[in-house]
Amino acid sequence: MDVDILPIAASGGYRHQNGSAYVGTWNTEGRRQGEGHLKFPDGTRFDGEFENGLFHGLGVLTFPDGAKYEGEFFQGWFHGHGVFWRADGMRHEGEFRGGKIWGLGLTTFSDDTNGFPRNEGFFQDCKLKKLMKMS
Repeated sequence: MDVDILPIAASGGYRHQNGSAYVGTWNTEGRRQGEGHLKFPDGTRFDGEFENGLFHGLGVLTFPDGAKYEGEFFQGWFHGHGVFWRADGMRHEGEFRGGKIWGLGLTTFSDDTNGFPRNEGFFQDCKLKKLMKMS
């Protein structure tokens, strides 16, 4: 699917009726485009790049419970390389596809261990499918 990327037309802030607030740049059709900061009413916050209104490119998505994803986004999803930290301290570093852990990666638990056997390798649909040494 080809998506036309419209040029940046303006910058500024806007508070939506649902309570979310955006500060950043906009394209000529009034969609979030380029660098921006979006905060939702529940406290979730996105800081990073937008394309046609969606998270796209590099960014950080922080959740109210302390969980956080930092990395690449594609059309609103975690997609590409990134790190996801759960609120309990567990983290996963690696590849994501369509908002799920998918590809090469390493899971580290809150006690700073990787499990036994080590949770490192190829993940598909958030599940470790094949143990592999990453380095």
